[in-house]
Amino acid sequence: MADAALLIGWNEAKGGRETQAAALFGEAIQYYTTLVKDGTIESFEPVLLVRHGGDFNGFILLRGQGSKLDALQRSDKFVELTIRATLCLNGFGVIHAYVGEGMQRMMQQWMAALPK
Repeated sequence: MADAALLIGWNEAKGGRETQAAALFGEAIQYYTTLVKDGTIESFEPVLLVRHGGDFNGFILLRGQGSKLDALQRSDKFVELTIRATLCLNGFGVIHAYVGEGMQRMMQQWMAALPK
């Protein structure tokens, strides 16, 4: 059961690099599909946000076990895709997240730290 996630987010394609960004998106989706099939991640979900005037316009949420996601971020292919994304997308970033039991553990730690 997934206890962690990676939120891979972006704003928009850099001017003149829209075609490159679209191709990279397709390649990333194929890669994440392979990661589900081989058990590296449990699932992924791409999300495009409605234009709202902000600087966050889409993301892909990868769900899985924290240890596997940590190792994934150090893999050559993930690093390559991340480097390429920074070259063609504004506001690109990868954020660690907690889901499921991982979120419950974090909330318990937070509540334990509250002043009594």
